Amino acid sequence: TPTSHSLPPVVIPAPDTDAAHEDLEVILGDLALADRLPFSRQADPVPPRRILLTGATGYLGSHLLLDLLRQGDAHVVCLVRAADDAAAERRLADALASFDQPWTAEVRRRVTVLAADLRQPFLGLAQDMWEGLAQELDSIVNVAAAVDFLRGYPSLRQTNVLGPLALAELAMTGRAKPLHHISSVAVFNEVGIEKMGEDDPVAHIDRLFAGYDKSKWAAEAVLRRAREHGLTVTFLRPGAIGGHTRTGVYNPRDLSTGLIGAFSRYRTVPAFKFMNLAPVDWISKVTAAVVFDPAAWGQNYNVTGRAETLPQLVKDMKLAGMNVRVANWREWRDDLIARHAADPVPELDFLIRILRSPTAMKLFEALMFGPEAGSERTDRFVARKRLPEAERYGSQAQLKSFERMARDGVARLPSREDPPYLQFRERTKGRVGPVGEDRDSKCRMALTLSIASMYQVVRHRKIDVRGEVFCERLHPEPLTVEAGEIWVRPDEGVPLRHGSDHPLLRYRLVLVDRDGGRWWLEGWKTARASRDFWKQTRTIDVTIGRENEPASLEGVVKVPGKSYVPDQIDGIEVDPRLTPQEQRLAKLAWLSWFFVQVGMGLAEPSLRAVAELLDLRKDAIDRDQDKLQRKIRKLMIKREQTR
Repeated sequence: TPTSHSLPPVVIPAPDTDAAHEDLEVILGDLALADRLPFSRQADPVPPRRILLTGATGYLGSHLLLDLLRQGDAHVVCLVRAADDAAAERRLADALASFDQPWTAEVRRRVTVLAADLRQPFLGLAQDMWEGLAQELDSIVNVAAAVDFLRGYPSLRQTNVLGPLALAELAMTGRAKPLHHISSVAVFNEVGIEKMGEDDPVAHIDRLFAGYDKSKWAAEAVLRRAREHGLTVTFLRPGAIGGHTRTGVYNPRDLSTGLIGAFSRYRTVPAFKFMNLAPVDWISKVTAAVVFDPAAWGQNYNVTGRAETLPQLVKDMKLAGMNVRVANWREWRDDLIARHAADPVPELDFLIRILRSPTAMKLFEALMFGPEAGSERTDRFVARKRLPEAERYGSQAQLKSFERMARDGVARLPSREDPPYLQFRERTKGRVGPVGEDRDSKCRMALTLSIASMYQVVRHRKIDVRGEVFCERLHPEPLTVEAGEIWVRPDEGVPLRHGSDHPLLRYRLVLVDRDGGRWWLEGWKTARASRDFWKQTRTIDVTIGRENEPASLEGVVKVPGKSYVPDQIDGIEVDPRLTPQEQRLAKLAWLSWFFVQVGMGLAEPSLRAVAELLDLRKDAIDRDQDKLQRKIRKLMIKREQTR
């Protein structure tokens, strides 16, 4: 695999100092525009009934729209860039669908969609519409922003600076209205800054390099001047916005998405200090609660959750079966660019473009080496409103998003091609014979069972299998397991073949003999209402046949009692790259999960028998049996389809 050691280092040109001076002149001119704002009285401290929302077609904005509707009974007016109102509504509906958000009749009833453009005077609205909104609205929420780390300040200012300025003017026209502005911790993106508290001074503008950072800084600057003119302005500053913890929806253009994808795909991480990252659903809920609470208005909130740290990230990835190497910042960047050049991943193109940009590189350095964002006011507000507490956006919280990223080609889940996270032996012996005849031939299996990660078993209940099968009825030489899997409690333990045996494990192996012949083997460990639990956990009913042919052999093999504990408990081997403590934790996690599953499987037949004995009412039994039979038929059809 190409690395930074095998290819020349990537040369990143220095930032353009002349362009930086020109940006400062433009920024100063934009700040002067704020002095022209009218003076306004404070907004009445009353929860809103009619809210103007911008950015509803974006990732955060789409979630916030629904949370605003859920938070109260307000009507929401959405400004959407489009040719006309009908096109604006279609665009909003499509955006909501893309982020798994509903566009139902009830949502449509409480939402008005207007075609507008923040880049234009009066937001691109007709004069009468502007004046009508100025009188009707009682709250404005601005989420709209041009998020592009490669463009300069001049190309971002219209949306990111002049747009908020126009919204401030609308808020100060007619009845006084609070303005809630979604800013960003990018206002602190000065390399070397020591504190990022909610009321701490933001970065020095001449020490910001990326046009996006400058535009967010300038937006806050003009709105602070609006505050001085009497406008109630609330700043809500997310950091990186992670995927939804329940739906898994993520923003493919968020930096956190690219970083998570790169970490999982290339198994190398830069030595960062903190990553201020929170899930979109938490950020949205907190923001909506602020909008509806007059006591919370006019303050600064860092809605950044709990920062991710390097040790926590590395630990999470190791326990997920992804051993990562920690590299210094520039080595990691060069290595990533080189690997992507050798084997391009289109889903990571945007991240590579950023890493090649001299100005965006400075943004990255500020993100990687900056402090953790302080959020004391946000934490107090969350506690007062009894909202979900801020938590680290770790592996459990981002599980569903990570699955979606893997499905979309952004990230890569651990697989059987990776070194095993954990493995152990299973040796069995028994007898087989032709189907329906005496079992007159010895058969034994020497298997190695492994998992690439705990995710594999917890999510899919599957174990990878390698090894050999010795059966003279098939071939005088051992057969090699070319591919094999074991399902733990398949089909949630529903009884097999309408009977009373409940499946514990299902084996499916593809075998190859020394002459190239191909075979299949299917095995079942089952549980029944009997006290011989030890025997049930060691006994496998097997059927064997040639590829694409029915079974020709059947029989039973067992794990000898004296080898079970030495092989499958004491003999567990954990990835040696883990620390001793992590190895013990991995072994404990596996045994805890597996024995809980087996225990549930062994208990099911007895519990079912007890339930049938306790409820002797014929009509109840008939109803239960009908329900069970329907479930069994459904699962049997599904099982046959997957054969």
